[in-house]
Amino acid sequence: MCSDRRPSGISSSSPPSRSSTSSSSFRLPGSPNGSSIGLPPPHAEPVHHAPTRPVRAVTASFDWSILALLLGVAVAAGIGGGILAGLLGVGGGIVIVPALYLSLGLADMDPALRMQVAVATSLATIVFTALSSGRSHHRKGAVDMALLRRWAPWIVLGVVLGALLGSVVDGRLMVAVFAVVASAVAVNMLVGRGRVAPEPRTAPPAAWAAAGIGAGAVSALMGIGGGTVCVPLLSWLGYDIRRAVGTSAALGFLIGAPGTIVYMVSGLGQTGLPPFSLGYVNLLAVAIITPFTMYFATWGARIAHAIPMRALRICFGLFLAATAIRMALDLWANGT
Repeated sequence: MCSDRRPSGISSSSPPSRSSTSSSSFRLPGSPNGSSIGLPPPHAEPVHHAPTRPVRAVTASFDWSILALLLGVAVAAGIGGGILAGLLGVGGGIVIVPALYLSLGLADMDPALRMQVAVATSLATIVFTALSSGRSHHRKGAVDMALLRRWAPWIVLGVVLGALLGSVVDGRLMVAVFAVVASAVAVNMLVGRGRVAPEPRTAPPAAWAAAGIGAGAVSALMGIGGGTVCVPLLSWLGYDIRRAVGTSAALGFLIGAPGTIVYMVSGLGQTGLPPFSLGYVNLLAVAIITPFTMYFATWGARIAHAIPMRALRICFGLFLAATAIRMALDLWANGT
C-alpha cells in the first residue's frame, strides 16, 4: 500500500517532473519554503553582467608596459644626459627632451602639450645637473667667472621670456625650433675649424646683452642648459672649446632654475598632464632622472678634459645632427 505523504516543500497538486528538478538549484537544509541558492528559477529572465574581468586584465597589462617603458627611458636619458652634460656642457636637455617627448607620445599624450612637459621637466633636471657638472669644470679651471657674471642677468631675462612664450604656444612649434637650432649648431660644429686665439674676441656690452637674452630664450624653448647655443658662440668668439664647455655648464643653473619656476606656475590648472605633475613639470620623471645625470655628469667632465678638442667638436656636432633629424621626422609624422 503506497503512502500518500510527500517530502516537505513539494506541492501535492503538482508533482515534480524530471525537467523541473534538473533545472532547479540545490536546497539549503532547513531553509523556509524550500529556499535555494545557485541557479535562477527555470523561467526567470537571464541576468547579463558586464565583462569586467577581461577589461581589467587588458588595462593592467597596458599600464604596466607603458610604466616600464617610461621608467627605462627615464633611466637611459639620465645616464646619457649626465655624460653629455659633463662632456659637452649642454645640461643634458639635448638628450632628455627628445627622450621624454617620444616616450610621452607612446603614452598617447596630446602632441600640443607633449613638448611643454618634456621641456619643463628637462629644465628641472638641469638645475641639479648644472651644479654637478659646473663644479667639476670649475675645479679644472674651465669656468670663466667674469663672463658668467657679465651674462647672468641677461640670461635670466631671456629664460623668463622664453618660458612664458613656450607655455602658451603649440608644442609642435617648439619641436620645430628645437630641430632647426640643433641642425644649425651641428653644421657649425662639424664644419667650423674652432679657431683658438690667444685672447677671446671682445664685444660691446649691448652685443653681450643681446646674445645672453637670445641664448636664454632659445634654451627655455628647447629645454636645454645653454651649451647648445653658448658653446658654438663662445667657440666662434675664440674661446678654447674646453673653457666654452665649462662656462656653458655653469650657466645651466641660471637657465634651469627660472625656467622651471615659470613652467610650473604657467602650467597650473592645465588638464591632460601626466600624473605627479606640478604645472608642466613632471616630478616623478625629475626624481628618476636627476640622480643619474648628477652622477654621470662628473664622468663626462673628466672625459672632456682627456680627449682632443677636434674630437669633442665632432662628437657634439654628430649628436646634435642625429637629434635634429629624429625630432624633424617625428614632427613630419604628426602631420605638422
